[in-house]
Amino acid sequence: MRVTGAGTWEVPRSVLADSVLERLTAAYAAAADPERAATAQAYMKDVAPFLGIPTPERRALSRTVLEGTARPDETDCTAIALRCWQLPEREYHYFAVDYLRRHVRRCSSGFLPVTRHLVTTVPWWDTVDALAAHVVGGLVAADPKLTADMDAWIVDDDLWVARTALLHQLRYKESTDAERLFTYCLRQSGHPDFFIRKAIGWCLREYAKSDPDAVRAFLERERGRFAPLSVREALKNIGA
Repeated sequence: MRVTGAGTWEVPRSVLADSVLERLTAAYAAAADPERAATAQAYMKDVAPFLGIPTPERRALSRTVLEGTARPDETDCTAIALRCWQLPEREYHYFAVDYLRRHVRRCSSGFLPVTRHLVTTVPWWDTVDALAAHVVGGLVAADPKLTADMDAWIVDDDLWVARTALLHQLRYKESTDAERLFTYCLRQSGHPDFFIRKAIGWCLREYAKSDPDAVRAFLERERGRFAPLSVREALKNIGA
């Protein structure tokens, strides 16, 4: 796999991807509901067209699509994800995210550039957040050297890349690198965008489930640097 131009990826050959995509497109297209699709697209601020398949039904269809298929390797994961992202309807992107969440342990640290491509292509919270917490977070946990990449991502001009860095430790609980988490929050404390301010509060709120005293002490020291939204989110479950 390699980048062939600005933001363009060459999809690797994968027999598994050929089979999965053939089944997937047939199953999803047959279940499309134009009325639901219009509602979903409006709710998601027209980020992408939709087929109109509710999540429970979509995941049931996905299980049928994948029934009897082989375990993927990294090349298969790459091909399936990139080919799904080439399709316009958002449900295919959701399928790819779910697939990567399930098989992230099959991928090496070399998969991180693929996740960046997914995060920055047709970006919105519905795909970015799951990729951050479940895929990027899994890759970094498996290879701590990737923290250097997260240190670069947190100051990236692309807000979705920065949001991914903020959220990648979301599921780490007691294994969270608190110093890095707090540093990331401070680096983006002045960001004007809602999605960064919300992410700061969210990642602090999640870590507070493991160490509320640390989060409370951090905000006591640095509260003035954060937007009220970030502080409210961070303290939602532990109080001021």
